[in-house]
Amino acid sequence: MDRRNVLGLSAIMALGPTLMSRNAVAQQKTLKEQLAGAWTLVSNETFGKDGTKRQDFGANPKGILILDASGRYTAAQMRSDRPKFKTSANLRLDTPASEYGEAARAFAVNFGTWSVNEADKSLMRHYDGALIPNNEGLDTKVSVSLAGDELKLSGNSPLTGERTDAVFKRAK
Repeated sequence: MDRRNVLGLSAIMALGPTLMSRNAVAQQKTLKEQLAGAWTLVSNETFGKDGTKRQDFGANPKGILILDASGRYTAAQMRSDRPKFKTSANLRLDTPASEYGEAARAFAVNFGTWSVNEADKSLMRHYDGALIPNNEGLDTKVSVSLAGDELKLSGNSPLTGERTDAVFKRAK
């Protein structure tokens, strides 16, 4: 073995543990740090108490979940095929209330604060505002499963007891 190979091998052996420890530190982010950011909705399935499955936002839902590092969040989801208004009005206040029915039923939004429980890998959200006024002030808890850029949230509704599984991809 010549001198260059010995020096190169020595450098790799000396730097190897340092590089490996940096990767280990990077992989040891808290659950909150891993969740912070923007996520796009992939699927949303609700399971009734009798086990029946529904897709309340259709087979190809659209949506976003934004969890900011300071503990604030917003979530919106909708059916991609929700009906357009029949009137030509593009302004919310110019559209007759009668036309809001199906369009509103195919859309959900809420915002508030969020936190995590690192021990049981759960996400808690407090609704400060919601499309459905009765949900304001509601606290929800869902289990979190992370695999790469995929996030799965599973939990039971505090109102109905039904389980919802929502899958998101990290927004890029």
